[in-house]
Amino acid sequence: MEIYADGADLENIALLSAIPEISGFTTNPTLMRNSGVSDYEAFARKVIQITGTRPISFEVFAEDHIGMIRQARNISSWAPNVFVKVPVIDTWGQSTSPVVKHLTAEGIQVNVTAVMTVSQVEQATAALEGTRGAVVSVFAGRIADTGRDPIPIMASALDVTSAQRNVSLLWASPREILNVRQADDLGVDIITLSHEMLGKLSLFGKPLEQYSLETVRMFHRDAQAAGFTL
Repeated sequence: MEIYADGADLENIALLSAIPEISGFTTNPTLMRNSGVSDYEAFARKVIQITGTRPISFEVFAEDHIGMIRQARNISSWAPNVFVKVPVIDTWGQSTSPVVKHLTAEGIQVNVTAVMTVSQVEQATAALEGTRGAVVSVFAGRIADTGRDPIPIMASALDVTSAQRNVSLLWASPREILNVRQADDLGVDIITLSHEMLGKLSLFGKPLEQYSLETVRMFHRDAQAAGFTL
């Protein structure tokens, strides 16, 4: 399974780009806004320069389908390794499958994003027929936020995407590092991890007794640093 770094902080992206285990990068308008990005294209071109030839996804933000196609053409022209994120539905809740199909026919690499149902996976994957490279991003973390187990949905999604040539399934918005193992066990192609989540990969296999002791020492150290008395 490949690991993509998800974020919009140029300093962190630069640090992560030096790690060969990170196979690609993703970002979105919300992450970019939260990081203070004001010039979309200038930021994107800096990221492309930093990350080199690894896959990188940038998202369209137009509401109408014609605008999505126009923006997608522009974004895809920035580099051959760019994937264009297209939301699975528009802001009115209508399927963007016609947009995805149109872009795929033009040879543009699409990352269908904000996917949360198997039905959406089926529609997106069908629209990607003939792609030279595409991703379907299922937001497993947000599915879990609703109290639903994302594992059955991801398993069904993988059955759909694996039947379509050159389409990869991406586990998006993980909520805990255990999701990496769950995704890998299922056979998911890609998982995105934030900078914070990537730091937790080193915890895999850590002895629980040792982790318990470190936790107790942390509590003690912080109580002393705070000057607590009873």
